[in-house]
Amino acid sequence: MPAPASLPSPASTAMPAPAADGADTQASFAGYGDVKFGIAAAEMEKAWGGELETLGKDANPSCYFMAPKWVKTPAEFAFMIGDGKFVRYGSDSTKLAAPGGGKVGMTVEELQALYHDALQSTPHKYVEGGHYLSMSASGVAPSKLVFETDAAGKATAWRVGLSPQVDYVEGCS
Repeated sequence: MPAPASLPSPASTAMPAPAADGADTQASFAGYGDVKFGIAAAEMEKAWGGELETLGKDANPSCYFMAPKWVKTPAEFAFMIGDGKFVRYGSDSTKLAAPGGGKVGMTVEELQALYHDALQSTPHKYVEGGHYLSMSASGVAPSKLVFETDAAGKATAWRVGLSPQVDYVEGCS
């Protein structure tokens, strides 16, 4: 499946441009594009359609990340691998949308309106006044969407994945 105009082709090194309507994406509760949750890490480049850089596997072979070549930092966009399988992805970029269209920079109110007040709020572990806003997929996949917000009530990152990895606050640590 080719990447939409709002995202680079997987092999591209350019940063994706935002979608014209602000709701790009290949992001879903089942995975990202053709990269579906549960796929073996060894098969991800084929599903992605391009090279992925492996990050942190030497330090922790049971939990590490894979990222497209166009990312400047793994937080911009990366896939988490747990026990050899794809289990989570996420972003802190304002240019990429989560499933349903939520983005970094949106307020809690905007996110709740977008997701019809389905996001459950819990206090952030490290940011005083910040929160995690989360919702589980309904009938699509056993996955969950989590937004992190700062004390001002703006989203700073989002992630989608399977439990328990989607709830790991420090990534693989």
